[in-house]
Amino acid sequence: MTHGLRVERVYDAAPEVVFDAFTDPAAQQEMYADGPGWIVWSECDLRVGGRWTIEFGPPAGPPSRETCVFDIIERPRLLVFRSTMSMPDGSSLATRTHITFTGIAGGQTRLTVVQTGFPAVGLRDGFTEGWGGILAGLSRVVAARTP
Repeated sequence: MTHGLRVERVYDAAPEVVFDAFTDPAAQQEMYADGPGWIVWSECDLRVGGRWTIEFGPPAGPPSRETCVFDIIERPRLLVFRSTMSMPDGSSLATRTHITFTGIAGGQTRLTVVQTGFPAVGLRDGFTEGWGGILAGLSRVVAARTP
């Protein structure tokens, strides 16, 4: 049995702005920096079959590395990708993620993350918390890009 997570946030920007901020490697510095001095490196080949690689972690120690392969890209509405996360302890985890960007009243966007494939509830809950930080960072990026 595997477990999944679902996280939603609403942003004060159009879906195109949120989608582009989410997939921008330069924005990853803000989204993945979980603390002062965190090291973040990102490269994104935004095309079906393309890879998105993100390395992040505190300055002292090896980083976590996430490698994603895009299965579906429908800008600005949908991203679907397979992901392999390699943790500093040598463990790894393979998941599948669907992210939807839905325009709602008032020029806002509802971003919904559904990630599946977690072998344990505790691991899923840790990733749910991680998404909270990433999406808070995305909120700061979107706010900086919106007049």
